[in-house]
Amino acid sequence: MKPQRERVLNLPFCYQITLKKLCLVVDDERDIQTLFERRFRKEIRNSELVFAFAFSGEEALNYLTNHEHEAVLILSDINMPGMSGLQLLKHIKEKYEKPPPVVMMITAYGDNENHQMAMKLGADDFLTKPVDFESLKEKIKSKLA
Repeated sequence: MKPQRERVLNLPFCYQITLKKLCLVVDDERDIQTLFERRFRKEIRNSELVFAFAFSGEEALNYLTNHEHEAVLILSDINMPGMSGLQLLKHIKEKYEKPPPVVMMITAYGDNENHQMAMKLGADDFLTKPVDFESLKEKIKSKLA
């Protein structure tokens, strides 16, 4: 297995960040960005994780097209207007094969149908809201180890 190549944002030298562990969070609720930035402030400050945010499935695909292979983990809500998280998952697993990003689905509805469909489409994990952030941190660390 080839080692993952590190990418660096095109920023002034003093602000360059290694994108070895970039997580793309996809959710139509915009306050999710503030929530993640607060809950992961230590990891962000220590450059252990870098987050990018998309507020629709279409915006996430646009991000992935323009930043191919930068996101190593995607956390996506299932129920969003327009493209659902399940449609996004299907597209990601079909298009981004080498290396495929880890995709964890998050939903307010813990129904068995969504869970089975997400796993069938290739989800690496399935979480329900409200998110237990301590558990999520452990899952992210284990998936990105």
